[in-house]
Amino acid sequence: MDATFRAIADPSRRTILDLLAEGERSVTQLLEHFDFSQPALSKHLRVLRDAGLVTARSASRRRLYGLRAEGLRSVAEWVRHYEQFWTERLDALGAVLDAEAGQ
Repeated sequence: MDATFRAIADPSRRTILDLLAEGERSVTQLLEHFDFSQPALSKHLRVLRDAGLVTARSASRRRLYGLRAEGLRSVAEWVRHYEQFWTERLDALGAVLDAEAGQ
């Protein structure tokens, strides 16, 4: 899970994941959305691949990258544990707002 958190900590890598959630893309297609070099993008893709968040396959003379959403499952499960605190706080805020509206 640490590798996954390190991978998604970078905003550029999160953007790559968002783009790949729309469908497979080549490096050229991904580069259209960034202001950095192809070697920098390759480094980001390697981090995402190593974390199990991205797949790569050969298609003719190019590589296509796709999202491997299952890799985010551990993060979702970890965050889910803390949802109870958000719900409790939102419920408390709702009670305060209801009380003020009733005054």
